[in-house]
Amino acid sequence: MTEQNGEGTAAVLTLEADGILRLKWPGGADISEADAENAMRHANLLCGEDRHPMLVDMATTSEVSRGARAVFGRPCQASRIALLGSSPVDRVLANFILGISKPPCPTRFFISRKDALDWLALQ
Repeated sequence: MTEQNGEGTAAVLTLEADGILRLKWPGGADISEADAENAMRHANLLCGEDRHPMLVDMATTSEVSRGARAVFGRPCQASRIALLGSSPVDRVLANFILGISKPPCPTRFFISRKDALDWLALQ
């Protein structure tokens, strides 16, 4: 699924055969509340009644609005969330998000895709 939120940020969301939800934000994304709402709504639709681990590729995301942070703090069908970044700036952004809002499920930041996927497989 590729989702374009009107004038918002395009995100790609898929439920892979391995059972992992993959959400990829484009580089330089400014994630608005509407973007977050759309992503979470589609994740819940893909999951149905089942819960799945989610890999969020947020590499080089520019900004996550206060409204988007609130949306990401609500429970959804993700059983655990691995935030995947590629730089110290991504780590600072992820730590800021995790520090000001309590995630609805176990959530960790990774720079290594393999480490993120290994952690998601622990459930």
